[in-house]
Amino acid sequence: MKKQKRHMCILLPNKQHLDCTVTVTSRGHEVLANVLKQLGISELQVFGLAALRDNEYLFLDLDQKLSKYFGKRWSKGTITVPFIVFLRIRYYVESGQLIFSKVQQLYYTELRQKLLHSQSRHQEALFFQVAACALQAEVGDLHPERQDSKHRHYFLPEDYFPSWLIRRRGRDYLLQHCPVLHSELRGVSRDQAILQFIKEANSVQDGPVTFYRMRQERKMLRSSILLGVALKGVHIYQEVEGKLCLLYDFSWTDIDRFTFQGSRFEIAAVGSLCLHKLVYHTHSAFHSKHILKHLSDSHKLHINTRDAVDYIQQLEDMQARQFYKEAYICDTARLRQTLQSRSLPSSMSDYSIEVDSLVQAVPAWAEEEEEEEKDEVSVTEFKLCVDESEEVFVDNPDEVSWLAELLHGVSVDGPLVFPSSYWTAVTMEMKEVLRNRTDDGVSVD
Repeated sequence: MKKQKRHMCILLPNKQHLDCTVTVTSRGHEVLANVLKQLGISELQVFGLAALRDNEYLFLDLDQKLSKYFGKRWSKGTITVPFIVFLRIRYYVESGQLIFSKVQQLYYTELRQKLLHSQSRHQEALFFQVAACALQAEVGDLHPERQDSKHRHYFLPEDYFPSWLIRRRGRDYLLQHCPVLHSELRGVSRDQAILQFIKEANSVQDGPVTFYRMRQERKMLRSSILLGVALKGVHIYQEVEGKLCLLYDFSWTDIDRFTFQGSRFEIAAVGSLCLHKLVYHTHSAFHSKHILKHLSDSHKLHINTRDAVDYIQQLEDMQARQFYKEAYICDTARLRQTLQSRSLPSSMSDYSIEVDSLVQAVPAWAEEEEEEEKDEVSVTEFKLCVDESEEVFVDNPDEVSWLAELLHGVSVDGPLVFPSSYWTAVTMEMKEVLRNRTDDGVSVD
């Protein structure tokens, strides 16, 4: 019986790990159940369990046996080293409010670490903004005494900026200017700072993206093509002398279908783009199948959440308009008082950061060894239907209650259902809230 047991180690984004024991015939669902129990949550939401195969992360199909991901090592009963599985972001979201607090913290942690390895050198100013949000979330309000030259070393630039930016500007420059942006966030709560970080990080070109390596030709030894599953579509890059060059930036509406046959992976754009079919080669049919499933599921999530995202944005815009209205009234009164008491004009100074010219680069990935596998005869195709019909609204109190708690700023830990009926319910409830608040002339607090 001991030979039938397998020890698993699940690595979390926060550098902690979970341990569990399964049987040799176990499937991914059993590991998932164990992870949920240990984390004290009921749903992973945007996260997935991934295994490292051919130096690439592949998200587990929870219905498949674990033996498919660990090969011959799994069947040997003498191995004492635990099998490694990674808890990683599978779906990136446009708003952090779509995920609950415990999962949101893991999401923030992984995304923050990912940005430290970003090579979007043309977006230098954006890295100062996300660093300021991270400092506000982790350090809190910046005390005035820390802004002078003697007390600016309250953070390490290596923990908040990519290495290329530190080399370009120098540590002293970052220690001097980043506190200025940090101080502007005084009074922002930790939760709001995390939400702002997620929102700003979504603008980093290679930030919220999951990359898969592909070859231009089947017999090529090096995988120079990177397919990125992004928030709103797919990016295609080519690595040239260690630098990443963007070839195509497809939104979901630009893509007609994905098809794979064995290791052959095809991307067909819509006819209006007048592009030839793009053909690349993955490591194997096994990789192609998992990449296709990730693309399919990401597209479905985009469809199911887009209305909810739109109305969350409307709520944020209403809050912003109310804030600026109050700020305008307050500043006007203060300005009038100042002009009456002093004969000095008011002035404002804008803080800006110089942005260098576009340089696209990416750290050199470890070169994978080519593995010969036979192509499957069957062809699998996934056709994108962007304007899918909405499902009938089901007035489920358990689902709609999430919106009420969200609008009142309550942190909730519970299941998030991704089917479109759920997001239809959320969207309709948001519409009703917006309609009532507009008709009654009530502003969003």
